Amino acid sequence: MRVKSMIAVVMLAATMLAGCYESPKVVLHKPGVYKGPADPLVAKEATPEQQQKLLARFNQVQTDR
Repeated sequence: MRVKSMIAVVMLAATMLAGCYESPKVVLHKPGVYKGPADPLVAKEATPEQQQKLLARFNQVQTDR
């Protein structure tokens, strides 16, 4: 009886630990090279209107420095 209980506990522990396994998905990137999806804000940031808005926003909070 004791051996059966011990085997059941070991099997239960093994089953529970197997559920915690996650295969690692490592992605190596070269430094300084962004390979993600295209960012639509980059094109918007280049416009003079957006630059003025950003400068005004910056000046609102950075006047004390």
